Amino acid sequence: MGHVSLKVCEEERGEWAVLRVSGEMDLVTSPAVRQHVHDAVADGRRSLVLDLSEVLFCDSSGVGVLIASRRLMRSCAGQLRLILPARGAEDGSHVNRVLAALGVRRLFDCYPDLDAATDTGRSATAGPLSA
Repeated sequence: MGHVSLKVCEEERGEWAVLRVSGEMDLVTSPAVRQHVHDAVADGRRSLVLDLSEVLFCDSSGVGVLIASRRLMRSCAGQLRLILPARGAEDGSHVNRVLAALGVRRLFDCYPDLDAATDTGRSATAGPLSA
């Protein structure tokens, strides 16, 4: 059981640092997500997106990491956005269901996809965004 079933890929989208998390967020793997968030902040990032659309499983320790990440970003006047697929509760993301079940989903800014999450206000200054 030495296999860690979690992967975090980092990418940049304008001012946003995007952490794509895939796999399972549990007691063993969640600290890796927290570490990535801390590293991003240490690097001076203040706008962070956690893409959780590929997270298959998330337990309370995973939720704890999300809450801690939100607190960290707020403490440095940053912003944290989560990407949770907009599908219905039944076939929607597991994270979505867990956050809703624990009553903490409203704490987070949730978006259906990366484009929505990294859209910094849909202002005229953004220019033409051709995908």
